Amino acid sequence: MVLDTNVLLSLWVFADSRYLPIRAAVESGSWIALTDAGCLAEFERVLGYPEFKLEVQTQQRILAEYSGMAQAIGQVAWMRLPQCSDQDDQKFLELACGGAAQFLVTSDKALLKLARHKAIKDKLRILSPQGFLEVCLQH
Repeated sequence: MVLDTNVLLSLWVFADSRYLPIRAAVESGSWIALTDAGCLAEFERVLGYPEFKLEVQTQQRILAEYSGMAQAIGQVAWMRLPQCSDQDDQKFLELACGGAAQFLVTSDKALLKLARHKAIKDKLRILSPQGFLEVCLQH
């Protein structure tokens, strides 16, 4: 699975109780979160946003905690992918497809729109955190 930055913020900064089962599944190793240098760099940058008021030590702890449990992969060549209307989010689609992830969990509307695109719909499920919980973690 790939978790986009907004989902990571919900899980590690805001501790959104609705999505705690996702974090628990990643922490326990039930689900493997994939990441790469670009996605980690974005997470690190966003953790430093002044509006979050996170001390540097807290930012470093969160980043280390997540990167320590996520599986980092290098750049992987992949088939031609649809373009996300938000170019900053294209890296999550590329990571998910290049890493052969089953799921891209995102809160981003531009990525969610691509869920039914013919080039990826049979290879990758793009779901909101709630959708992921409904499909994968609840009986």
